[in-house]
Amino acid sequence: MFLARLIYTSEVVEGFDQLDIESILSVARERNAALNVTGVLFFNSCYFLQCLEGSRSNINAIYHRILNDSRHTNPVLLDYREIAERDFSAWQMGYIAETQKTRDLYRQFSPVSDFNAYRMSGESCYRLLKHMATSAPML
Repeated sequence: MFLARLIYTSEVVEGFDQLDIESILSVARERNAALNVTGVLFFNSCYFLQCLEGSRSNINAIYHRILNDSRHTNPVLLDYREIAERDFSAWQMGYIAETQKTRDLYRQFSPVSDFNAYRMSGESCYRLLKHMATSAPML
């Protein structure tokens, strides 16, 4: 069994609110713990950027559930690869909210000034998440 990393982005649907993000995090943390999946989620009120790490079969199963979640639209797989070790092993699902610090960081990795992972490479999204996870408050 190999470790893999999956990174995707999507847009939130109209009416999405803080209770929705809390529900997503609660369910993800419980399911991910049971499946030995780790990762991080960045949300800026318009877009999700998420990384999942674990066995290929487990992150594939989770991603298929995510694809059918009605709280977001236009999911795009940005990166999928085998990895030697986890980068987000401390969290079943870490959460990074948008702050001035995250806005400053994503300008470093994005060709546009406003966050939009659809305009970023998978590698840039991965590096952005790594930097945010070590320098922004994790909830």
